Amino acid sequence: MSSLAPRPFYHQLSHTLIALALITLAIYLGQDIIVPLAMAGLIAVLLHPVEGWLMRRGFPKVLAISMAVTLAILLVAGVTVLLSMQLADFSDELPKLKKNINDTYREIRRWIRREYSLSYRQQDQYIQKAQTQTLENFQGGETLGVVTGPLGTLILLPIYIFLLLYYRAMLIHFMIVLFTQKHKAKVTEVLHEIKAIIQSYMVGLLLETTCVAVLNCVGLLILNVQYAILLGIMAAILNLVPYIGGLVATVLAMLVTFISHPEIDTILGVVGIFLAVQFVDNNFLVPLVIGSKVRINALVSIIGVLVGGALAGVSGMFLSIPAIAMLKVIFDRVEGLEAWGILLGDQTPEEEKGTLFRLVKKKKRELTDDPAE
Repeated sequence: MSSLAPRPFYHQLSHTLIALALITLAIYLGQDIIVPLAMAGLIAVLLHPVEGWLMRRGFPKVLAISMAVTLAILLVAGVTVLLSMQLADFSDELPKLKKNINDTYREIRRWIRREYSLSYRQQDQYIQKAQTQTLENFQGGETLGVVTGPLGTLILLPIYIFLLLYYRAMLIHFMIVLFTQKHKAKVTEVLHEIKAIIQSYMVGLLLETTCVAVLNCVGLLILNVQYAILLGIMAAILNLVPYIGGLVATVLAMLVTFISHPEIDTILGVVGIFLAVQFVDNNFLVPLVIGSKVRINALVSIIGVLVGGALAGVSGMFLSIPAIAMLKVIFDRVEGLEAWGILLGDQTPEEEKGTLFRLVKKKKRELTDDPAE
């Protein structure tokens, strides 16, 4: 009997699209469970070298994991305390911010009335209509979820991290046994590469965030901007969300600077500093610190960030880049999905041909070399 004919292309494409749709639906419906688990997975991979270092020095496994998780909690708590102290000082300036905003608001209303002949009453009607439409989007259950969701995540996250580190060997063994014996080597290779990518990405992200925070703080201190430390650190944290975070940080810095320095030249100086730091970050820090492990093109990155935000909010935006990087590793090594790996990558066809040419040339040189020499 002859072997079965290969499936038509539209069969493979339809199955792939159905699988993507089901995964997307599962993430959207189960984000309260999946997102904390995914965050815990990233942090667990980051803390695994710390756990290994402690175990090599004689600490039992449970104690080593507990110490690694405690260290992470202390670092986060330290940054939180620093920001809280700055925010406490900033709260005293809120009346001044309100006064400056009201003065600017009145100037804008007068300008709109003069330029567009819209009376104050008409402007109030437009604003009231916009406020009504915005309030209708917030339901009681959704508001409760916004309040209770982060609190539940903070409680469960350390538990998830501990359990993922403790059962790491079992989970890896499960992934290998899940596939047939002939795919064991490829599955092991994929798992090792995913681990290397996540570790490289997370460590690089921490170093990049520290460098961005220092550059922001130095630039704002040179301008003598009030709450320079607070703005610099918050902007660096927001920068963890690719593309979107930098824009939000710039707007927030402009708003806070407006309290004590409403002059236009100071505000423009703050914008210039953030733009300069973003330029240094995108062109020097990211390639140098994070390296070439996460090779994803900018178009897919932006779309992934937007899709992640639509599915799971800010956490989805942060998780989108490592998730796409892991998908690319899988696509590059699964037969029939190589095209999707090319779509996610950042190499042009010319670069792909050049890489392939160099590999073929190297292979020929290895075959023609005399082993006795």
